[in-house]
Formats: sequence, structure tokens, C-alpha cells
Amino acid sequence: MTASSSAITLSGIFIYPVKSLGGISLPAAALTPRGLRHDRRWLIVDERNRFLTQREHAEMALLAVEPAYNGFLLRHRQRPDLLPLYIPFEAQPDKTLFVSIWDDMVWAWRGAPEADAWLTEALGQHCRLVYMSDMVRREVEPDKPELNPAGTLLSFADGYPYLLATEESLAKLNTRLAEPVPMNRFRPNLVVRGAPADAEMSWASLSIAGQPFRSVRGCGRCVVTTIDQATAQKDPASEPLRTLATYRKPDRKVLFGQNVTGPASGSIQVGDAVIITG
Repeated sequence: MTASSSAITLSGIFIYPVKSLGGISLPAAALTPRGLRHDRRWLIVDERNRFLTQREHAEMALLAVEPAYNGFLLRHRQRPDLLPLYIPFEAQPDKTLFVSIWDDMVWAWRGAPEADAWLTEALGQHCRLVYMSDMVRREVEPDKPELNPAGTLLSFADGYPYLLATEESLAKLNTRLAEPVPMNRFRPNLVVRGAPADAEMSWASLSIAGQPFRSVRGCGRCVVTTIDQATAQKDPASEPLRTLATYRKPDRKVLFGQNVTGPASGSIQVGDAVIITG
């Protein structure tokens, strides 16, 4: 199927305001130098200022994120005694501290003390909530300029500004599983409909609503995909990773979805045309 003969559309847009917590589905979103506006600009860190994720703390899945005016609400799915906590999309300048995320050390603004207290109670360990300012420069894989020739910036996301997945690839996976899994197991920013299953793994470039995006490489998946995002329970059979590994494991990495870079400005909306350009 060629780009000119296909009818591929953008069927879903998701942001994750706090890294490793729940996502928010949007009808439209602004593009920024770091990805979708408001995506992963907040981070939860421990006493050593090291980032927390569901990889080690599956209970983070119990913290739902709900849209609110100029921000979002955090709500514990199993603790009705914890009243929802409002967090603005953007923090006010305040005390700064250095935090570690993977191999990067970046400075961040402190969140409100009440947010730290709420998260500490919700997760059962001392936590801080921190925000990435526009002044912070965190680059995509700076040690691999061949993958990021433009010096693309990054939020608190793992590695790239955007993660793209297709409905058809998920549908193919679900035909092989005893229990189908929803798309939220893979935490994409961009969901596409209308492409053959697995086709996205060969895309080099694409446009969404006429705006250029570059597909860099497949996304290696981890234990987070085995965590039910409604209950925080891990699948005892390590699904869907186990099944994905039977047909999506080149170079010893289990892949699902594509890491993507995009323009520094613009906007997209659900229903936009997706054209494969390379």
C-alpha cells in the first residue's frame, strides 16, 4: 500500500502530564520542541531525587489523571479517602533541584508541598513532584547524533518526543492473546488507523496534517506493558511481552510502536490525514 493509495488517519492523541501516571485523551493538541504540549513535564522523584516509574512501582498505575481547567486532577483508584489533587499544567518558578532520569541529570522546579504530601501518602514512600521548565535543555540521545541530527529536545519522556502506534498492530497482537489488552498498556502519544498491521515498523518519515515527522526506530518494550492500568496487577504470564517476543524481537528487544520526532510547532487533531512519505 502506497502513501497515495492509503487512507490512514490519526485516531488518537494522548498526553501523560506526569511521567508513568495515567494519560489523557485529547481531540487536538499543540506541537512543541519537546513533543505534545504538556506531555511528561511533571516527574515524581524519591528521596534521592531519582525518578520513579511503574517498572519498579506498579502501584503508580493506580493514580489516575483526569482533565481539569488549565491542569489535571490526580485521583487514587482505590483510596476514596484521598481527595483528588489539582495540579496545574505549568509550575510557577520556585526552588530548583537536580533530578536524575535514566543517565541524565537535569534541574527542575519543585512542585507544591501539598502535592509532595499527597503523593507520599498515595505511594507509601517519600516523594517529590517536580516540573521541567522550558529553560531546561535535555536532548534526545546526545551520544548518538546520527539518530538525532537536529538536536531534538525531550521532556521527561524515556527517549523520544513521540511514540506512535497503530490500531491494526494492536489488533494483530490481540488475536494471539488469550486475554486482549488495551492500547493504554503501550502508552502512545499518537495512534493511527488504516495501515496494515506492523507496517509502521518500516516507516522512515510521515506527515500528519501536512506536518513532517521522522520515524527513528522501534520502541523497545518493558514490564510496564504487563501491568493492568486499572488495577496495577502484573500479568502472571508476562503478557503481552511473551507473545510479542515471538514475532517482534529483533536484536533482543521486544518492539511495539515507533519512536518519532516532529516539528517544533504546529497542531494536530484526531481525524487528520497521515501520509507515509518515506
